[in-house]
Amino acid sequence: MTHVFLYGTLRHSGLLEIVLGHVPHDRLKPARLEGFHVARAKGHEFPLIVERAGTACEGLLLHDVTPQERARLDHYELGFGYRLRAVDVQGEEALVYFPDEGLWEPAEPWSLQEWRTEHWPYVRFAAGEIMSLMGQVDAAEVARRFATINQRAHAQALARGAPQPTDRRSALHREDVALRRKTPSHFGFFRTDTLKLSHPLFGGTDSADIEREVFLTGDAALVLPYDPERDRVLLIEQFRMGPYGRGDLYPWTLEPIAGRIDPGEEPAAAARRECFEEARIELDELLPVANYYPSPGEVSSFFHTFVALADLPETGQGHGGLESENEDIRTHVLSFCDSEALMRSGEINVGPLLHLLLWLKAERQELRRR
Repeated sequence: MTHVFLYGTLRHSGLLEIVLGHVPHDRLKPARLEGFHVARAKGHEFPLIVERAGTACEGLLLHDVTPQERARLDHYELGFGYRLRAVDVQGEEALVYFPDEGLWEPAEPWSLQEWRTEHWPYVRFAAGEIMSLMGQVDAAEVARRFATINQRAHAQALARGAPQPTDRRSALHREDVALRRKTPSHFGFFRTDTLKLSHPLFGGTDSADIEREVFLTGDAALVLPYDPERDRVLLIEQFRMGPYGRGDLYPWTLEPIAGRIDPGEEPAAAARRECFEEARIELDELLPVANYYPSPGEVSSFFHTFVALADLPETGQGHGGLESENEDIRTHVLSFCDSEALMRSGEINVGPLLHLLLWLKAERQELRRR
């Protein structure tokens, strides 16, 4: 029978249960692999196993791996550039998932405890998505979409941890919804699922089964930079697929600075990062405005919005964005009065920017008096 030595994140029982579909306690035992140690992959949060004389790698030896368990482990590991290799683990031959040579550079020693604290809250959702795609999307394609999988997973972690007042609305919970079926209908840069479900009605009964598509994305941080001394705002302009897909003759839109929140990142940190990436500006104070779903009937997008106090010494246009993300962004620094005129004319036609400018209009005099 085949044995597999598990190191790194698969030592975490919660992750192992998601990947295998169960935890085979009777076939798992602690073990050490001599001549190897585990390091963090440079620039990433996941572990690498690295050959090094005089060291030993802590792990779990899974005995008598079933064909189904092997297939599930392969789906989770092989698409990311790992290959199985036989080694001796305390006198027993076992297979280990080794990364392809040169694929990643090892950094400092990797810590399961640190990973559990910092990354497990969203990794559990990412692993669930990866395993749900087994048999529907090949492992290599899953690996290519790993960044967006993690963004969606982090959004789920944020949704679970956010305060949820129910003073006026119903206290009905997601657990009250009966999910019959969830099928990925599109898996690319974005993901679309087809859901079949029923939910409680306000009259006390349950709805008939409903089948709908939902467009799944990660959470985003949106920022409107404002210079209270000069009474100026900074807007960005870029080509957008949404207006183009709708048939708009002018699919370049004026917007606040915005970007997806990276896995494990706080919304405020994402706001500051995006301001530097898209407009090359450093922020002073960051003022939370509101957190909301822009279109809850069809997409999972959730916006964390801010107005940021910043130094905007020059009016006019500039250029920003990251080439690595295919961003071509033009920045506009203009007076607040000019931004009001753009709202009145309809040239500003993006909801979050309208919302942030209207918030700023209400708070502007107080901010200028500071």
